Amino acid sequence: VQLVESGGGLVQPGGSLRLSCAASGSIFSINIMGWYRQAPGKEREMVAIIRSSSSTGYADSAKGRFTISRDGAKNTVYLQMNSLNPEDTAVYYCYMFSGMHYWGKGTLVTVSS
Repeated sequence: VQLVESGGGLVQPGGSLRLSCAASGSIFSINIMGWYRQAPGKEREMVAIIRSSSSTGYADSAKGRFTISRDGAKNTVYLQMNSLNPEDTAVYYCYMFSGMHYWGKGTLVTVSS
């Protein structure tokens, strides 16, 4: 199983980015997909998750600014990030639980003027 993220990059404060993560391989059923991030010198933290029921969960820092969604047919999860600020700078990791925990390699998001 592979998780491949895309969509990271450099954005100015107040800007937006959309991250994508496509899962491939022998996937039987997906229980949870989501996004975590790790800023320099900090621990990895949950940003947003979406369950197979389509219910979602967000970190307080993401509520009202980020939106997680998924395309079940494509085994893909998205993270729309708006009103970005420098504190959002981090490596963003895609996560999936499908009987086991899977992680992508990460995509760097840098918010800077």
